[in-house]
Amino acid sequence: MQGQVTRHAAVLGAMLLLCATFTGCQKAKPGASAADIAAAQAEAQKEVAQAHAEAKKDVKNATKLAGGDSKQVELARVTGSFDVAMANADGDHKVAIEQCMTLPPSGQQSCKNHADADYQAAAASAKANRVAQLQKTP
Repeated sequence: MQGQVTRHAAVLGAMLLLCATFTGCQKAKPGASAADIAAAQAEAQKEVAQAHAEAKKDVKNATKLAGGDSKQVELARVTGSFDVAMANADGDHKVAIEQCMTLPPSGQQSCKNHADADYQAAAASAKANRVAQLQKTP
């Protein structure tokens, strides 16, 4: 999961560099720093790790209470996967917004709109995956 956050950050960074090249952003005074972006990345990784830990704990508890092959265990797995996917989406969005803040004001809004659209797509995908997995549960 850590690699996914890093990969998304690298892609967004490349897009921002292209924006800077074509809009004259290199002359602008940045609103955020590399330290702000790094802090957002660290926080995102922490939230994903917490989601993983919670998911693992929930599956363990469901197994302990209901047995290994129960519907409750499968529900805990599906819910945990959803929570991890949403933590990834939230983290990626926060990092992207921080990266948008390095742009001049004229480029920030379109960058934020793109980050918001990416977040909405990731959230919709996580929700659709959760529904599909729940429908497979006996």
